[in-house]
Amino acid sequence: MPECDPPPVAAQSISASATEVGERPVRGARGAGGETIRAAVFDLDGTLANTLPAISKLLVKVASEQGCSVTPRQAAAAIGKPPGPAFGRLLGKPEDDGRVQAAISRYRELFSYEVLCQGPQLLFPGVTAGLSALRAHGVELAVATSKTTRSAESLLDVMGIRDLVGPVIGQDMVRRGKPHPEMVLRAAGRLGVAAWQSAYVGDTVGDMRMAVTARMEPVAVTYGVGKFGELAGVAGTRMCSSFKDVVSVIAAARPRSGVTVGAQQRRR
Repeated sequence: MPECDPPPVAAQSISASATEVGERPVRGARGAGGETIRAAVFDLDGTLANTLPAISKLLVKVASEQGCSVTPRQAAAAIGKPPGPAFGRLLGKPEDDGRVQAAISRYRELFSYEVLCQGPQLLFPGVTAGLSALRAHGVELAVATSKTTRSAESLLDVMGIRDLVGPVIGQDMVRRGKPHPEMVLRAAGRLGVAAWQSAYVGDTVGDMRMAVTARMEPVAVTYGVGKFGELAGVAGTRMCSSFKDVVSVIAAARPRSGVTVGAQQRRR
């Protein structure tokens, strides 16, 4: 989606520290010592949040206000991109064009009313229970998204899952966005877990390539934007058709294999 948001706040530091990024071991080191995933970093739109229909509809509306006819399919293709490139593509204008900037501002203005108002209904099935189960079994959780941090925090808040994830790394916190691995490496660093002991869960080919470059386990959900064949084409990708599958994949790479959606309730 164009990761446009409520009115932006002052940008945070965009330089990732050496302790957050650091040197990355070669892929395969995890398997040498017995596979262990200690952390899971998640994409947001199309992975945790089913915002795609509402965002696509909003993109069509904003483009129309700028005198540009955009189909739902064209709008869907723009989802996952930062606002400048997304609206530049939809309107056929350079990113610094006045109409593009006006469209971004309008999108931000309408986002709360058109998308956030849906609250917990935006969650994909099984997300709350799945995140709770992973936390209960010691898996560290974070979010890394092309949204700005403020927008991501707002979305997590209205869906009722902000307290289930730790660090939230947005586009405004890094120099280079997806598919560069800077944001997922920063997330792993914030969690205090090595990248090679982490998984990245997303719904696009760019997400999977980013995970591979970061030496993370690439875990793809097939209910988002990406097509099955394209996602499976990225070497090593674990394919999941539901969030319950995501929990199972991560559980299988834990020292103990008891992570299930109902595990937290059974322990009480």
